[in-house]
Amino acid sequence: MKNLTNSLTRKLTSRYKVSDTPNTTSRSTNINVLLNRVKLDKKQEIRKKFYFSAAASTGLILFGLVVFS
Repeated sequence: MKNLTNSLTRKLTSRYKVSDTPNTTSRSTNINVLLNRVKLDKKQEIRKKFYFSAAASTGLILFGLVVFS
């Protein structure tokens, strides 16, 4: 029973203790993946701008037709 309570208190207190050894994991990044993501983001941004300007132009033309007809 004593071992059970010791292990239980150790598990409970381990959540709140700060460990001295920092958890450092080195991650490598592939520059080609990043560059491709930037290219795709640029293409998507250009498409969004084009769709917005087309919708705004269409709305302006329809508004002009309704008002000045």
